[in-house]
Amino acid sequence: MGQRTVTAEPSVDHLGRHDSWEGVHAVVAGLGASGYAAADALVQVGARVTILDDGEGDLLRERAGILEVLGAEVRLGPGATATLPAGAALLVPFPGLPPRTPIVAEAQDRDVAVWSEPELAWRLREPGAAPWLAVTGTNGKTTTVQMLESILAAAGLRAPAVGNIGVPVTEAVMDPAGYDVLAVELSSFQLHFARSLACEASAVLNVADDHLDWHGGPADYARDKGRIYEHVERACVYNVDDPATERLVRDADVQEGARAIGFTLGVPSVGMVGMVDDVLADRAFVPERTTSAAELATLGDLAGPAGEPPAPHVVANALAAAALARAHGVPPVAVRDGLRAYQPGAHRIQQIAEVDGVTFVDDSKATNPHAAIGSLLAYPSVVWVAGGQAKGTTFDGLVERTGSRLRAAVLIGADRAVIRDALRRHAPEVPVVEVDAGKDVLMDRVVDAAVRFARPGDTVLLAPGCASLDQFTSYAERGDSFAAAVARHAATRR
Repeated sequence: MGQRTVTAEPSVDHLGRHDSWEGVHAVVAGLGASGYAAADALVQVGARVTILDDGEGDLLRERAGILEVLGAEVRLGPGATATLPAGAALLVPFPGLPPRTPIVAEAQDRDVAVWSEPELAWRLREPGAAPWLAVTGTNGKTTTVQMLESILAAAGLRAPAVGNIGVPVTEAVMDPAGYDVLAVELSSFQLHFARSLACEASAVLNVADDHLDWHGGPADYARDKGRIYEHVERACVYNVDDPATERLVRDADVQEGARAIGFTLGVPSVGMVGMVDDVLADRAFVPERTTSAAELATLGDLAGPAGEPPAPHVVANALAAAALARAHGVPPVAVRDGLRAYQPGAHRIQQIAEVDGVTFVDDSKATNPHAAIGSLLAYPSVVWVAGGQAKGTTFDGLVERTGSRLRAAVLIGADRAVIRDALRRHAPEVPVVEVDAGKDVLMDRVVDAAVRFARPGDTVLLAPGCASLDQFTSYAERGDSFAAAVARHAATRR
């Protein structure tokens, strides 16, 4: 039996917004928000578009109907993404689709281009369009991008937060109204299939083990994070307290004149932003930086609604956002005003109640151990609610660092044994309760268990350190469920 011969399609690497896409067969795998935006953009530029999604829900059918009217072909239902359609020249996979998935592997075997949705967006930018200020990292991406958006708005710029934060970058670059600059959150998934990005300034906030099941190992994960620095025009912003981020800068191929800018919770050296007493200070973007610094904001500008001081990782995020904004030329006063105006999103170290002297905090957004450490270090005595999908990570380092703060642990989810075993190894004195129940009663039982251990002055902290999809549709639903259970508990104490 003879071997099948596959004819390679013409390369799409040279194609941009105003080139002819006629005859180019582009395949979009996944009809979520980013897939919908990518498919719509590809239809607009004249490609032949096929969209594949294994789901069949109402929202998918609605999106499919619109794209079919525009001339795309849509295949929904189980097995739709199993194989790559014949004649494909480009595959745009949804962000969570691992490189080892058969359709992606098939594309690479056939020399079909594989672009993430942000990579597509970069290639479809208008010449001279809004520059990108981009952020990645294991934790803090969304907070930093939202802070950056607020700072840029305070400077009078049209600058939406886009990317992994929810609004697809392709949607923004195809908007005929245009923008002054884009604040772009990028995940390691999105960066893995991105090669041509050349951001004005980029930041890697931190690198800790996460999504190892997707990437294959810590080195591959870090390497994908580091892609955000490639071809940077002005500034590579790195975390002085996380040497891995500086190594990624050193390994990057940047444009001539690009600078490495550190951010630190300590006193900044020349070329850094950092803290001088309670002042966020800039020694990177001022003319006399060898002898002086510019005041950007104070810790008071970052205080919460009740005047509580900001957690250290919140200050670090603010410094990173300030560095990116300053790289774009934003004045110090806009940094201050933007940070003052910033309001944190839900499920990010959000205090939801105080009952009988016990504070309840929702940090459901802490979906990996590194993020959970930041939350746990913000409180002296914690009943910790944790668990879910560990994504191949371990919790030994977390427990070693924070075990002395734990009053007790209440564990949930598919991989709770990973956390339980780490607690047994490194903090055997910490009481552990495992809760296994349906979603409708899970958090009520969690709260009941937590309050049995909590004492006045303690914090019951939902900082799962894990993803949520084993039990909930999202980290937001998990946090909402916890908040609702706390509200029911509070009602019984009145």
